[in-house]
Amino acid sequence: MDLEDQLKRLFPDHEPSKEDKVVHKNDKISLQEAPIICKFEKRKGKPITILEGFEYGKTDLKALAKELKTKLSVGGSFKDGKIIIQGNYRDKIMAILKDKGFGVKRVGG
Repeated sequence: MDLEDQLKRLFPDHEPSKEDKVVHKNDKISLQEAPIICKFEKRKGKPITILEGFEYGKTDLKALAKELKTKLSVGGSFKDGKIIIQGNYRDKIMAILKDKGFGVKRVGG
């Protein structure tokens, strides 16, 4: 039973208007105003990809970081509002984020 069914049980007389909009997790809707910055750096000789410029909450970013790491089968972390992925995966990450509805800007090299 989803949220709509529960609300219908609690408020049987209420009829939703056309303005009421239900957003599902799988929808490709981004609430971002500015694009996400995807850049490449080398730290201690190792390549990393850094994503910054998110306007989401901390829990949403952790979930997104985990999803990216599992799809790419690589390591990484989430620190200070930035997602750090081990390796140079800018093209793949940008494709994944564009499929989710984010605007992505490539910076550097």
